[in-house]
Amino acid sequence: MMTVDDMLRAKRDTRIITLRMHETVADAVLVMKRENISSVIVKDVCRTEGNTVVGVFSERDVTRAVLEHGANTPKMVLASLLKREVISCSLADSIETVLRLMVEHQVRHLPVIENHSLVGVISATDLMRHYLKEEEAALREPVTAGMEAGLAALR
Repeated sequence: MMTVDDMLRAKRDTRIITLRMHETVADAVLVMKRENISSVIVKDVCRTEGNTVVGVFSERDVTRAVLEHGANTPKMVLASLLKREVISCSLADSIETVLRLMVEHQVRHLPVIENHSLVGVISATDLMRHYLKEEEAALREPVTAGMEAGLAALR
């Protein structure tokens, strides 16, 4: 069974793009465009707890904010738009658990929290890549076994 830890180790790009909760929607959109990503992790610096994940801000949140707040949206701080609890996973969680969390909470990005620290992000795209690799490997397996049997018969 593959875990979140396994998936993070296999990822090509492991950078975690974060913004602070007092930054604006305009800041978030510029970062998402520059980094070619669809969400950012929003953090707060607390004196007692260090850097704390307070939410995930996505393109979907930008769209909702524009519909609700119109032209004022770019100037709004991210904290004013984070309304739901942080849904996260841990390194030991299975990929199936992550998939269930994403479906249940209708999110496409999960912060990976270990010992109260952000250690990574798992996206729906990461899951799709994982399942595609598994499917490709399963399709190759019978062909490889058949080729080995054919070579053994020739010997």
